Amino acid sequence: METQKQKKSFGQWIKTSITVRMLMVGILILTLLIPLSYIKNLIRERAYRQESVVKEINQKWGNEVLLYGPVLKIPYQIHSIKKTWDDKTKSYSEEDQITINHAFFFPNTLDIKTNIESETLGRSIYESVVYTANMNIKGSFIRPNFEIKDIAEEDILWNKATIIINSTNLKGIRSNLELKIGKDSYGLQSRYKQNSYTNTLETDFLKDYSLPKETPIDFSMDLIINGSEQLRFIPVGKETNVSMTSNWASPSFNGNYLPDTKTKEITESGFKAHWKVLQINREFEQEFFGVLPEIENSAFGVKLLIPVDEYQKSERASKYGYLVIALTFLVFFLIQTISRIHIHPFQYLMIGLALTMFYTLLISISEHSSFLSAYIIAGISVVLLISLYSKAILKSLKFMGFVAASLATLYAFIFVIIQLENYALLVGSIGLFVILGTIMMISRKIDWKND
Repeated sequence: METQKQKKSFGQWIKTSITVRMLMVGILILTLLIPLSYIKNLIRERAYRQESVVKEINQKWGNEVLLYGPVLKIPYQIHSIKKTWDDKTKSYSEEDQITINHAFFFPNTLDIKTNIESETLGRSIYESVVYTANMNIKGSFIRPNFEIKDIAEEDILWNKATIIINSTNLKGIRSNLELKIGKDSYGLQSRYKQNSYTNTLETDFLKDYSLPKETPIDFSMDLIINGSEQLRFIPVGKETNVSMTSNWASPSFNGNYLPDTKTKEITESGFKAHWKVLQINREFEQEFFGVLPEIENSAFGVKLLIPVDEYQKSERASKYGYLVIALTFLVFFLIQTISRIHIHPFQYLMIGLALTMFYTLLISISEHSSFLSAYIIAGISVVLLISLYSKAILKSLKFMGFVAASLATLYAFIFVIIQLENYALLVGSIGLFVILGTIMMISRKIDWKND
């Protein structure tokens, strides 16, 4: 009889012990981390799928555009004396060996005016921003300075001089390229360039009157090119001026140089921007001998952004999944402890799974609608589901209303944090402090002595 009473009292203690309930709730929270991790992986998988589709769209239309040039390319001769021992004469014979090297000279002035007509292309539920850029490129070259390398005038091969332009996107070019130099025009042809970030376009040999031997020579060129996401330039001019207009309302100006704040203008109908970069602002000189360097790090320009990234916001929301589950379980735990209503672990598990369903609803609906609409629909659905379920297990409209108000407040609080950037930490900290204070006030009514 005594053993049965002990078993009964132990079983009763298991059912009524606050400590046991807390351990049970903690174990369930840790268990629900598994479906939450799967949901995060799902969000990343969908985001990766979006990225791959966008890349495919961009490759077919035209990738980002980086323009590097025009650059005057002039070959020159290098002399080296080769000494050979002659056994017959018992002396050295000298032979003048000539090798050809190239010098590269950047323009004295470079002015680029660009109009960007942007649009969005979609495939399935994904879309990418693409553009067609109409460019007018003007500038001038001055006489190249070979004296800094002690290169004699007779070693300069003026008749082999060309002009080159480097770009990352030859596929997107939509116009025949002709570079007007002085009074003559020269077509540009692609040249193979191994292991390089950019592709090279080069003219035929320049005629003598197209060369800046005695006086500066002007050049101009019109270019129409399809691209996506970014348009950037390298400031190769001793003075580089770039003016840009576009119908895209969400630009991100990036690179080594930002546009002039006095001329920059962003409206709902597009943007305008102007850059002025001087040689003294750069990290490289005006001429190179031997090899044309890779100076992409000095590029500047604009990135056309799609204003909303639903997957990024969904991932940020999922990071608060642990907090939502823990606080919701805490609400039910306090109700159970204060009112002495028995809640089975299975019922806690059902509530936790309903909370995780919020994120699958959020990501699936946001793919076909705005993030705000998806958040409202998913939030209302989960709050209604858990509220009706709590009415069934708690048998009280008062408790059901408390659960619904708590969940609605929690989801609204998280939505506000997601929208904020600079003040997210501050608002989150204040909100958690208020929640902790509320829990401390409510938990005062718990009688811990009878545990």
